[in-house]
Amino acid sequence: MDILMYIVAILAIGLVIFMLIRKADIKITLFGTGILLLFIAILMGRGFENPNILTPFQVVIDDFKSILPRAGFIILILGGYTSYMSSIGANDVTVYAITKPLKGIKSAYFLVPIVFLLGNLLSLVVPSASNLAIILLATLYPVLKRSGMSTLTAAAVIATTATVMPTPLGGDNVAIAEELARHPEFLGLTTAEYVFRYHAIISIPTLILMAIVHYFWQKFSDKRDQAKGKKAAEVEVDTSKAVEVEGGGLYKFVYALLPVFPIILLLFFYFLGSLGGPQVNLSVEMSVIISFILALICELIRNGNARKVMRETEGFFNGMGKAFGIVALLVAATVFVDGLKAIGIIAALQSAMQNMSSTGFILPLILVLLTALIVILSGSGTALFYAMVPLMYGLATAAGISALAVTVPMGLAGNLLRAVSPVSAVIVIVAGSTKQNPLEIVKRTSVPMIVGVIFMFILSMIVFL
Repeated sequence: MDILMYIVAILAIGLVIFMLIRKADIKITLFGTGILLLFIAILMGRGFENPNILTPFQVVIDDFKSILPRAGFIILILGGYTSYMSSIGANDVTVYAITKPLKGIKSAYFLVPIVFLLGNLLSLVVPSASNLAIILLATLYPVLKRSGMSTLTAAAVIATTATVMPTPLGGDNVAIAEELARHPEFLGLTTAEYVFRYHAIISIPTLILMAIVHYFWQKFSDKRDQAKGKKAAEVEVDTSKAVEVEGGGLYKFVYALLPVFPIILLLFFYFLGSLGGPQVNLSVEMSVIISFILALICELIRNGNARKVMRETEGFFNGMGKAFGIVALLVAATVFVDGLKAIGIIAALQSAMQNMSSTGFILPLILVLLTALIVILSGSGTALFYAMVPLMYGLATAAGISALAVTVPMGLAGNLLRAVSPVSAVIVIVAGSTKQNPLEIVKRTSVPMIVGVIFMFILSMIVFL
């Protein structure tokens, strides 16, 4: 029976990996495979007491009921706020405010680390790597070209602008913080605390190092290409969609802050408590609600038309609907893990780890390498991460290490290596817009990103093991 368990588990995991690489809908894949595993567990006489034909479907319902009030609600409300910021034009103001000063800089290579870091800062406002690339191609690419930057260098910098910026508004950080908070060791852990206390001490040094590596690698690559006589095709990107903001200084200041105001609130109260001030456990959802109300007040003052402002709030609720796909992915991953638990493979893995004399960095290393393989082949930086969220704490505990030694490097690796996959959406978009070969762009992005992965893994092991 144990042999059958391992065969079924390997086939199920192999199917999920295969479907990821084939870019099939990962939610349906995880739901379908998880439900199939639950039926197999019932046939094997494992996982349930007095099961019936409806038991697997009840597991799905229970997982939805469990996740929706916690991580699910936070992800939905974040999606709503991001969408509302777009509908009132606040995101455009933020992009304009951050990118405008770059137009005065004429040194091409000096712009490389600056654009990389500012682009990552903009990912707080535009979390989608592909959407951010589209915006930067319209707004910054002509500026970078006018500075004398080569096409491939500009393409590489833009393709890597959404990586590992520490944000409590990220769905992946919300999911892992909520999962960790379920266990006694991390009881009461908030998303802000997870990001600012654990994630940031790894991701910020990693970002700085990658910015420096970007500078030297792009400079070296340009000189090498010139020595070989290679010339990249020149193309003028359509700037008709470039962000142009009109209005007074007060409007630009306030509306530039609105998209990041939830983070400002979370940072303020986090540091206030850390420095001995009043302990205010402001949640992510509360910071978003406060920011949403502030945005409504600003819109009422700006427009003076309450009916119009109320109509615009539809963008918030439409955004919540669009974010439901992430919630469904998290539930689907949980159903898949429930299936693996039901056939007994998770308990077997945990038992095997406990019997090892010492695992140390082996488990995190295996998971990061698995992440690297899947991300490079499939182009998806988060699908595997979401699928692993329900497993991370149990596997880390069984291995005798902190769950942070698994969650932080695995999450960062997925986001970093997305820019190394020639089939990822961001690489395809940048390559198409700049008329470059995706593999040529990946050559330019690979060194900074791989150095970042190695550095963040070593730093994570030093800090968390």
